[in-house]
Amino acid sequence: MLEKILTLSPGKQKGLAAVADHRGVIAALAIDQRSALRKLFSSASGEAAENVSADLIIRFKEAVSRILTPYASAILLDPEFGLPAAAQRAKGTGLLLAYEKTGYDKGIYGRLPSLLDGFSVNRLRQSGADCVKVLLYYSPFSTVEINRVKHDFVERVGAECVAADTPLFLELVSYHDDMDDKGGEFARIKPDSVTRSIEEFCKPGYGVDVLKVGVPVNMAFVASPNSASSAVLYSREEVKTHFLRASEAATLPLIYLSEGVSSETFGFALELAAEAGARFSGVLCGRATWKDGVAVFVQHGYAALEDWLHLYGVRNIQNVNAGLADAYPWFEKFSIVPSASGKD
Repeated sequence: MLEKILTLSPGKQKGLAAVADHRGVIAALAIDQRSALRKLFSSASGEAAENVSADLIIRFKEAVSRILTPYASAILLDPEFGLPAAAQRAKGTGLLLAYEKTGYDKGIYGRLPSLLDGFSVNRLRQSGADCVKVLLYYSPFSTVEINRVKHDFVERVGAECVAADTPLFLELVSYHDDMDDKGGEFARIKPDSVTRSIEEFCKPGYGVDVLKVGVPVNMAFVASPNSASSAVLYSREEVKTHFLRASEAATLPLIYLSEGVSSETFGFALELAAEAGARFSGVLCGRATWKDGVAVFVQHGYAALEDWLHLYGVRNIQNVNAGLADAYPWFEKFSIVPSASGKD
């Protein structure tokens, strides 16, 4: 057990306990996607993304929440389309709400973040949020000017969460301003990018409570029985080294996001993390669980979506949950009172 050197307020303890399971592990389902979900609907239907109706987005989120949250400790939603789905989550399932606008202005260099208009941390709390999440595209290789804007952004949100006594989850999406995020060139620097980003935002001045990060390698380039040798950039042992290094950089609870990979690939990533001895505290997993249900909904209707979720969605989330057997409780990084360490 690591030495507990960080203190946590009662309100933040309560919020984190609400989104974790009885072990203190965060087994959360993410469906706060907005523009990304529109693109999935567009791909399945042939309609332009901007023509995908809000009703379709809302109904899809409702089905996912109602059918899959019995298998999750919490659900992450957006307040724009997700509040009806929040109302349909299973009893005892915690709620995280996203605070950032979806996407970024591609006309401005640096993938700069912005917050939703008409919302605040207090308003998200009034909507039922136990915790607040913001997404940040971050690269330690960006210019000082770009990263100063991002550092200031997180500090402001962190201060707002401190004032509201509400936990802040920071979702870090690694990238490079001049590289393809999915390509081999970025894959070579991703381990360093992820680790350095973790080191930066664990600094107490930001007010972050939990870091949500992608795994520190691009899984498409990991050696496996099915990988072509020409596509391999990391051996299994190298991958485990990267997992462990990133984990050791985290003085805050660390959870993984699926980054849109398949359920099987994400499960493999969790297996490698456990083998490495990485001290992660759970997941906030989205598309790996429900992505293929979009085409089912578009092509066959709502009842078919429900059937798909009951069969394949449940299977996917259970596969992810199986990978959390070696996860560590979020509260091992904090000095807390015992009553806030988990759900009853």
